[in-house]
Amino acid sequence: MDMSSVVQKIEGPLWKSSRFLGWRSHWVVVENGTVSWYPRQANALAGVRKQGCKSLSQAYCMVKPWDHCFFMLRCFDDSVHYFKVPSQTNAVATRKRWLDAFEEHASYCTRHDTEEVIIDDAAGDVRVRNLEQALQAARAFQQKLESEVSTFLSMAKNEENYELTGTLLLKAKETSELSSETCSALHLCLELLSKQEEVWSLKVEQEVEKNKALTEALQTLATENHELKQSLSKRRKSSNLSTLNEDDFYDAVSESESEHSLSGFLSVASYSCEEDEGRDTPFLNTLRRPSAYRGPSGMSGEGNHGNQPSQHNGVKHRTSLPAPMFSRNDVSIWSILKKCIGMELSKIAMPVVFNEPLSFLQRLTEYMEHTYLIHQANATTDSIERMKCVAAFAVSAVASQWERTGKPFNPLLGETYELIRDDLGFRWMSEQVSHHPPVSAFHAEGLKEDFVFHGSIYPKLKFWGKSIEAEPKGVITLELPKYNEAYTWTNPTCCVHNIIVGQLWIEQYGSVEVLNHKTGERCSMTFKPCGLFGKELHKVEGYILDKSKKKLCAIYGKWTECLYTVDPATFDAHKKTEKKNPDEKKGNKQTSVDEEPEETPPPDTETVQVIPGSELIWKITPRPENSSKFYAFSTFAMQLNELDKRMEGVIPSTDSRLRPDICAMEKGDIDLASAEKKRLEEKQRMARKNRTKSTEEWKVRWFQQGPNPHNKAQDWLYLKGYWDRNYSQLPDIY
Repeated sequence: MDMSSVVQKIEGPLWKSSRFLGWRSHWVVVENGTVSWYPRQANALAGVRKQGCKSLSQAYCMVKPWDHCFFMLRCFDDSVHYFKVPSQTNAVATRKRWLDAFEEHASYCTRHDTEEVIIDDAAGDVRVRNLEQALQAARAFQQKLESEVSTFLSMAKNEENYELTGTLLLKAKETSELSSETCSALHLCLELLSKQEEVWSLKVEQEVEKNKALTEALQTLATENHELKQSLSKRRKSSNLSTLNEDDFYDAVSESESEHSLSGFLSVASYSCEEDEGRDTPFLNTLRRPSAYRGPSGMSGEGNHGNQPSQHNGVKHRTSLPAPMFSRNDVSIWSILKKCIGMELSKIAMPVVFNEPLSFLQRLTEYMEHTYLIHQANATTDSIERMKCVAAFAVSAVASQWERTGKPFNPLLGETYELIRDDLGFRWMSEQVSHHPPVSAFHAEGLKEDFVFHGSIYPKLKFWGKSIEAEPKGVITLELPKYNEAYTWTNPTCCVHNIIVGQLWIEQYGSVEVLNHKTGERCSMTFKPCGLFGKELHKVEGYILDKSKKKLCAIYGKWTECLYTVDPATFDAHKKTEKKNPDEKKGNKQTSVDEEPEETPPPDTETVQVIPGSELIWKITPRPENSSKFYAFSTFAMQLNELDKRMEGVIPSTDSRLRPDICAMEKGDIDLASAEKKRLEEKQRMARKNRTKSTEEWKVRWFQQGPNPHNKAQDWLYLKGYWDRNYSQLPDIY
């Protein structure tokens, strides 16, 4: 047995939250990628009275920094389970032991679930072709052998050959008879193989029919489930039932939306967001957006002055695309994804109709839209103020996902992208360093050498029937040479719901910890799951802690709107006040799901309740008025694929701006974009096969794999030399 596939069993007492009975003690067992819970240890030993069981495939845990006993388990089917370790034990160490066990078993379960599902299609085709070729060759040799044996027998029986010695003639006859028997056996084997092939073909047809029936049943059940939830929401409103907890959250979707309106999915930065963010109620202190901001030097400044076109040194950037986007209402994503349940989406070729005219490398560049936050961090001498700016920058990096319903093009191996923005004070370059798994590495630096921003992203995507989850693996690093500081963090997990039926909606969830490796200070933030009736949707909360874990300030807001900072004591008091007003909260919950949940807040209002004494540290740049016509792009995004005449002959031939499929789609030629996309994918496959045959290894040009210098995690580090403009011996990928 492969010892690497063995995971250690863990069991012990834990408190578990029950829907109606509250917290109760259970004996919990985690074994072979499954968690089970029993009333007592004796029941677990006897294998009786099991009160619950869940697979840990794609499961993950979340914690509350202020509660050392509590942790939450979220499973692949979106069910949520709350646990607490006994308080009389060493709570921190005990919880860590359970969290490590859950993570280990989740990895074990996920690995074994997928290792036989995800296959290389090209290799499978080769195996099938080899079998067919082997059968054809066997038939040819069998016929040839049969012909030779027949000729030899006729020669042996010919009277003219009687001059041969009797012994030799006898031996020849025996050999001929044996060869004849061999021919018969080969003929029988070929017949059996042919019949077996027919049997397998019939079985495949039967499985296809079963799959079709199951698919239709799943779609029917999903529709019925959606209708039942809508009916349940109306009954809850009339009966004022408010005793349920977050386990009963149902998707706030619109009955008017059909399965054919689905379009956004699949990328760490490519999901739509059309859900209810909450309506104006007496409970919410909504704040009108100020008509003016303090500019790039102020804490609430807009990085690019709203929707105005950027202009610096006479360079005016475009504010629209060459052609508007086309309607996706007549295309069903379910017709494609239903064939891919359990598969990794990076291995699935999607139609160009679901794309937006940007490469994923260009999508990553949208991290830099709010670069002014980095400049603000450099401008302050207080490390806590710098941490506020860096934390806001980390949150702003995912803000571009809001309302984006298109999928960026998968980068080709060796594809690059560069962007120089004098007005924002940075230059950026990125490269697709791996194809399987897909890894994109990037490196940005301030034009005044005031910062370095680098990292590598491996978007791990999974489709689980009703939802798509994207886990952006990879380390992100920001270095401030002026203070000799380095900050590292990872992005939260992204999930898209209602793939089969209902209105598509997105959430970000998970813990993000921004660590200052010099001072030991950290900002521990939680991107909150949607929760009951969508009340927690988009919310971000956390604290800035010193190296002794003392709370220095609190951070709260929404990643789709804004971020505030406030004194931690004030924030904690506000949270306690919220908990003491259950009746008012219940009213808000009911309103948020039952009163037109498909609507989003007006563009000039906020839905964040502002705590008195708060300071605004970041606000999302408003989208331009023509954004809906151009893939919901921000002004910054519309400028990413702009090819200025001065760039021609300067940028390398591998730059994303030169991709023919993206260029065609940007100009509105969908047929040409689709044809070019297929051509490029086939060219990449052929190049990969040729390298395999020649044992030639792909060489990454601008990055090398190695440990991150600050946290030793696996990373891709910039080799330098790109800006020397020596682009000889680049691969022909287009």
